[in-house]
Amino acid sequence: MLRRKVSLMLLLSVMVMSSVFAGRSMAEMQDIPSKFAEEIDYLLKLEVITGYPDSTFKPNRNVTREEAATMIGRALKLNGEKRDTSFNDVSSASYASGYIQSAYEKNIINGYGDGSFYPDKDITRGEMAFLISKAFKLEKTGAISFKDVAKSGAQSEAINKLTTAGIADGYPDGTYKPDAKISRSEFSLLVARGLNSEFRVEATLKPIGERYVNTTALNVRSGPDVSYDKVGQVSLGNKLLLYQTTGDWAYISYGSLKGYVHTAYLSATASSASRVISIDAGHGGTDNGASGHGLLEKEINLAVATKLKTKLEQEGIKVVMPRTTDVFVELNDRVTYSVQHNADTFLSIHTNSFGGDSAHGTETYYYTSSVRAEESKQLATFVNNRLYKAWGTLNRGVKVEAYRVIAYNPLPAALVELGFISNKDDSMKLGSNQYRDIAAEAICQGILDYYEWKESK
Repeated sequence: MLRRKVSLMLLLSVMVMSSVFAGRSMAEMQDIPSKFAEEIDYLLKLEVITGYPDSTFKPNRNVTREEAATMIGRALKLNGEKRDTSFNDVSSASYASGYIQSAYEKNIINGYGDGSFYPDKDITRGEMAFLISKAFKLEKTGAISFKDVAKSGAQSEAINKLTTAGIADGYPDGTYKPDAKISRSEFSLLVARGLNSEFRVEATLKPIGERYVNTTALNVRSGPDVSYDKVGQVSLGNKLLLYQTTGDWAYISYGSLKGYVHTAYLSATASSASRVISIDAGHGGTDNGASGHGLLEKEINLAVATKLKTKLEQEGIKVVMPRTTDVFVELNDRVTYSVQHNADTFLSIHTNSFGGDSAHGTETYYYTSSVRAEESKQLATFVNNRLYKAWGTLNRGVKVEAYRVIAYNPLPAALVELGFISNKDDSMKLGSNQYRDIAAEAICQGILDYYEWKESK
């Protein structure tokens, strides 16, 4: 919300152009808040604003497009002489025609595709951002974003420039409300701030909540993406102040440290800031996965995942599962489910296959370009080493692959291939309840190894 909710606005009508109202003093206007006297007096002296004949300013009335153009024209000392315009709905007789045409020629304002300007239409906060940013030639952008404004585009850039300059601000709930109409008081205050930097305010946000870190160490960055520089780090259980969210990123503060963190590593309550892993049983429902020697991959994956869940819970680790029965779950939905259920780690259980009987053994995958590449690699390594030894299978190693559930996952993520369903020896173990239990225990120990490594860093 604008730091100052009300101020002053000009009267932009035919009567305003009359000398009867020009130069009306601030003292004569009965509805101007005294706390904005400095900005009001500043604009009055510049003759940018005037008042109504009944000694009021009517600060809450909406501003029209022609009123906005006139005020900007006066502030910038543009040519306001009435004349023909480039718009089919702005007559040369209009009091605003000169300012509209001058602003158009200087690329400050634009019309619509049908050649109209719609002078009587109320201007919105989004349109205002275009107008003010162009009028005062604002160029600097910052790490400021709002949850109801697109991450990119012309409007997003204009709003960013306006708030970075300290001319306008958002609302406490992290929104900007670009489609909301703007009052005369708000618009006047923006013009005063545009003309005089001493009136500008720091672009700050108010906290809208608290969040707790649910991972051992969480990087804080200067912007909402891993491409931005790291500015600090917060630890497991730290309480953060939340100001706003931008997609999957949140702008937070911890003491004097401020910046962006990924929301996957935040929890709503302190009690949930603990070990929470998502165990994904690959395939399911109409998707059988691989098959061989009378076995279906989807059944093997779910059986081992279910046993693993029990063992992990016995170790005090909370487990969430995208599927617990024979149903089909889209790949993206598996990741979304895990994040929404506050998982801090993700492991997908699969069974391998090859065209012949020759391929056999255990291998585990992670992805190098993920948000948590190093943690993902360690998870894959710990799980793989425990499993191939416990099963007595060939160690095919830890490998990199862009499988969707690990490549597009904000959590540390790995995918384990238990063995080859197409190989006779491996399939005997895959179909054995005893070996499935051994696999679950080995993977459980690998996950414990991972958490211990992670929490000791």
